[in-house]
Amino acid sequence: MTALQLAFVIPLLGAVGIVLAGRSPNLRESITLATAVLLFGTVLQLLEPVLAGARPELVLFEILPGLNIAFKVEPLGMLFGLIASGLWIVNSVYSIGYMRGNDEKNQTRFYVCFALSLASALAIAFAGNLLTLFLFYEVLTLMTYPLVTHAGTDKARAGGRTYLAILMGTSILFLLPAVIYVWHVAGTTDFTAGGILPAGMDSGLVSVLLALFMFGIGKAALMPFHRWLPAAMVAPTPVSALLHAVAVVKAGVFSVVKVVVYVFGLDQLTGATDWLIAISGFTIVAASIVALHADNLKRRLAYSTVSQLSYIVLAAALIAPLSIVGAALHIATHAFAKITLFFTAGAIYTAAHKTEVSQLDGIGKRMPWTMAAFTIGALSLIGIPPLAGFVSKWFILMSAAEGGHFLAVAVLIVSTLLNAAYFLPIVHAAFFKPLSAEDEHHPHGEAPLPMVLALMTTAIGTIALFFFSAPLLRLVQPLVAS
Repeated sequence: MTALQLAFVIPLLGAVGIVLAGRSPNLRESITLATAVLLFGTVLQLLEPVLAGARPELVLFEILPGLNIAFKVEPLGMLFGLIASGLWIVNSVYSIGYMRGNDEKNQTRFYVCFALSLASALAIAFAGNLLTLFLFYEVLTLMTYPLVTHAGTDKARAGGRTYLAILMGTSILFLLPAVIYVWHVAGTTDFTAGGILPAGMDSGLVSVLLALFMFGIGKAALMPFHRWLPAAMVAPTPVSALLHAVAVVKAGVFSVVKVVVYVFGLDQLTGATDWLIAISGFTIVAASIVALHADNLKRRLAYSTVSQLSYIVLAAALIAPLSIVGAALHIATHAFAKITLFFTAGAIYTAAHKTEVSQLDGIGKRMPWTMAAFTIGALSLIGIPPLAGFVSKWFILMSAAEGGHFLAVAVLIVSTLLNAAYFLPIVHAAFFKPLSAEDEHHPHGEAPLPMVLALMTTAIGTIALFFFSAPLLRLVQPLVAS
């Protein structure tokens, strides 16, 4: 069996093993960790062949002549696959500490849905055509819905309905017609370097088709189809980390970049993306302003994610080689920084039972490791060197400046200031303000060790990606080699 086949089989077998071991928590969680490690090792086996120019393929079956459920590993999918499978290991360690520390119910179902969600994310990463991408995009929504509604409360069910309605609604109303139209005019849905649309298409038609894709890929959270993301914050924190860093939102922005590069091609989009630059720029700034006024920590992080995702959409809309590289890099750098921030939010909730920004005065004295990790993640998203977020933001900013896209340059500068405005006060309050009265009378320490280990690992990864970005660049450069 090839590594590509195993990448799908391993999480499915892991889900079965988790079900069978459901009555034995230690065995169940050991299977979860073993599955995550095996999956990452398998995906890693694909890296060298892809870097060497190979494109491993797998065709499951043919629906119609020229229309297959098929997989093909190319550089962008390889990047997404590595992020998803690698961070699943850390998220699994964190989940064990969180689920036990908060005595959560239905833990077996939680771990099963996690495994199935990762299988779906990898199917999206390695999709060889639009049809396969669309199919598993929908499967991922369905697999993560039970995680969003995990708590079983009225609030969780309401959040889940919003999550499902927006993501399924946008994909059926906009994305599916776009896929069908591409098949109609191109005769194929296979992802191909340089695009598959016929040359000389009317620019107005190209803009409409692009709009169907951009709004149809609701997981990219482009306004006004972003409300599913803050609504999903009713989920346990490990799920928020999955949604915001590992699988769901990354599936969205990955699909955006994949469609731009492999369906339209950069040349076809010349002159057709000005509206997308404006919409993504508005989303970046507007979401940052909402985050600035949000007192609930997870809500602030959620709107930060809405903003940061549109950095990737904006970069794709600039349709320049440098910006595409920046978009691909930001998928990775945002993943590490944002999962760190959600890990810290969950650690604060578990150890101190605090959910609001206004409750965090002096908490760095009780939870120094957690808040140090928070600081690293926050500074990375602001774009401060030597942290990973600086690298991807620099590529996007330089591309905007070189292309004369001064609106994009202004958006990037303003949003950086807004990022600082909603993150730095948290850091200042945690380390430089006196302990709250509650903490004085009810002292606490750090969260359970697995949670602290996980958040420190991703924080260190955020630093490491700055100093060791060359392998990432080597991986994503073939996207724009032509």
